[in-house]
Amino acid sequence: MNDNTQDQDYYLMWKTRGPIRRLISPLEGLISDAAWGGVLLMISTIGALYLANSHWAEAYHEILSAPVDVGLGNSHLVLDVHHFINDALMAIFFFVVGLEIKREILVGELSSVREAVLPAVAALGGMIFPAAIFLLINLHSTAGQEGWGVPMATDIAFSLGILSLLGSRVPLAAKVFLTAFAIVDDIGASMVIAFFYTEDIVWPMVGLASLFFVCLALCNAFGVRRSAPYVFLSLALWFCFLKSGIHPTIAGILAALTIPARPRLQSDEFLISTRMLLDRIEARHEEETSVLKDKQSHAMISDVETASRLTQTPLKRFENALHLWITFFIMPVFALANAGIELNGNLGEKLSHPVTIGVIVGLLVGKQLGITLLAWGAVKMGLARLPRGVSWGMLYGLSWLGGIGFTMSLFITNLAYGRMSEHRDDAKLGILIASAIAGIGGCAIVWWCLPSEKTEENEEHDSTNAGRNSPEHA
Repeated sequence: MNDNTQDQDYYLMWKTRGPIRRLISPLEGLISDAAWGGVLLMISTIGALYLANSHWAEAYHEILSAPVDVGLGNSHLVLDVHHFINDALMAIFFFVVGLEIKREILVGELSSVREAVLPAVAALGGMIFPAAIFLLINLHSTAGQEGWGVPMATDIAFSLGILSLLGSRVPLAAKVFLTAFAIVDDIGASMVIAFFYTEDIVWPMVGLASLFFVCLALCNAFGVRRSAPYVFLSLALWFCFLKSGIHPTIAGILAALTIPARPRLQSDEFLISTRMLLDRIEARHEEETSVLKDKQSHAMISDVETASRLTQTPLKRFENALHLWITFFIMPVFALANAGIELNGNLGEKLSHPVTIGVIVGLLVGKQLGITLLAWGAVKMGLARLPRGVSWGMLYGLSWLGGIGFTMSLFITNLAYGRMSEHRDDAKLGILIASAIAGIGGCAIVWWCLPSEKTEENEEHDSTNAGRNSPEHA
């Protein structure tokens, strides 16, 4: 394509945007950057700490305790705002996590056994070592041991956001590896929540939930591609889990696994049909027929729009629709509701508590040891290979970023300690301190290990894999 043709394309794109679109497009580019989601999450965390330790503390807790009526048909359940955020909004977060897991298994870095070994082994080490260290430190505290799952988690959004601050010099393979092992980590954290942090189970509701799950699976099997049936059945599934005793966020992951990952219209069929329609639209245009009066042109344009929609997978449509809501609303609101720790001048006492120490050492030391050692062992045994362009020093820096627990860790803290506010606040303080140190330390180590310039070989490798990995993992 020559420069003149490109200029014409850019002019047409600019012209069709309109004045409002031209004004907001820079803002869209800003909010699409993963780093800004991390910044907003950090602001929400600081805001929660301020509110919990200021003269606004009483109002802050009153708002979180305000009732919310959750109902479906004749069944109703009253939750407070705090539980609504953790049980309802976070179910949407876990739904998107489930979509990412499914996509990675089907077409991403987890689709090939050879490529999946290294991040899977690294994630396994990053879960076992922190949990073992936490239990060792809390060996003599029976109540404190309940939080062994807290330091196992990695916050994928925060870690990728911090990595993106280093710019394009970071090899694409490093971002892919971090994303892959964080997703395997999410799978492990979800299993821990389902099997170890579930209280009394109401089996009739579990049976009803199973019925809705089967209905979701049948919708996929029979080729249903419209969003509405999946939304309705997923809401019903969530409500059943909410009443069953199993944490309702698990419903989000299960529902995501039933979302179709194949389009109704394949790419070659889309190209053939749209070319025919565009040729007919062009022929009508050459006859100088007014678009406003020409019903046939309107019908053909509508057919092109329908064909474009049918070429998209429902899985990708849901991801695109929910991505900004997760990044710029649900996760910041979750942080605002859960990061408010009352220090009350006892900071020294809290820092010396075994739960706080266990979380800090687990996330910082456990993640580094588990991820690096097991990855090294897998490579040395010939089970996996180091990602191209990623040195051992850089992988060690990525293991630091794996110590950013935050969202998942805060979530598991609420499940582990429930109403035991003392241990809950100790664990949350440990999460905040460890995540801050891990983010700063990991960013510094990765930056130190970056090459001064991208070699031509790395640039060629990145461009080859960019279409397969980069946009969807960021």
